[in-house]
Amino acid sequence: MDWTEISVEVNASDIDEAAAIANMTVPYGIYIEDYSQLEQEVLEIAHIDLIDEELLKTDRTKAKIHIYIDPEDNIDEAVSFLKERLSASGIAYTLDLSNVKEDDWLNNWRKFFKPMPVGEKLLINPSWFTDTDPDGRAVLNIDPGLAFGTGKHETTRLCMEALERYVTGGEKVLDIGCGSGILGIAAVLLGAESAFGVDIDEMAVRTANENAEVNKVADRFTAIAGDLVDKVDGKYDIVVANIVADAIISLSAHVSAFMNDNAVYIVSGIIDTRANDVINAVKDIFEIVEENTLGGWYCFVLKQKK
Repeated sequence: MDWTEISVEVNASDIDEAAAIANMTVPYGIYIEDYSQLEQEVLEIAHIDLIDEELLKTDRTKAKIHIYIDPEDNIDEAVSFLKERLSASGIAYTLDLSNVKEDDWLNNWRKFFKPMPVGEKLLINPSWFTDTDPDGRAVLNIDPGLAFGTGKHETTRLCMEALERYVTGGEKVLDIGCGSGILGIAAVLLGAESAFGVDIDEMAVRTANENAEVNKVADRFTAIAGDLVDKVDGKYDIVVANIVADAIISLSAHVSAFMNDNAVYIVSGIIDTRANDVINAVKDIFEIVEENTLGGWYCFVLKQKK
């Protein structure tokens, strides 16, 4: 089977942040075309001033990221994640696919998306497996769809494993940037009293609420479209945010207002090169009670400083 190329074009001024988001999509690297400093870089690196005429004709105000998806990885989830996180960061973009038809994403992926245990208590199960033996685990039914979060990505697994440790029964959970709703639904299945999701992507919110219906937890999980400050009120025992590092840094000053005294704040979506940035941004407000890594990604469990 062919690999799939996702090409994302952004303004050259946004390339660093867009590349950080793209790096969250796959574990095996990306390729960036950025000619904004073409003449200077050619002189510095090659020490010549003769540049191919075709390169000189390129639009230097734009940069392009090429992401190559293994046929055994989830194309749909990768595209949905990119769209959601680029939009959340206010980055204008165009996105193109090659070597795959959009209508075939889900059907092609079915050959590779299998029931998957996470941690000690959860089993993620796609709907077309109707006779899965849960072996004592709570079953979370979710399909590859139009919102990020099927449990395959390292950051989602890290968050779910942290939820497993901190949901002991009866908690109220807030899921910031809820995507497919997988974390809030998992929290309820683990014993939380309720979970509330918020996401700026209306499609993600619709998907999250549909997933709650599928998992028969719609009476305890709901998601709404909007941002944290405008759409959320009340206090929560667990707050979870599986989003990019810059969003975590930006939101962390506001999260305390929604946390009970002994609440935990679980954050992930943090590539290893940004871990220290997050630590430095939250250290005056929170103490780190857990630090976990998987495949170059970080998950921190935080508590408010007394």
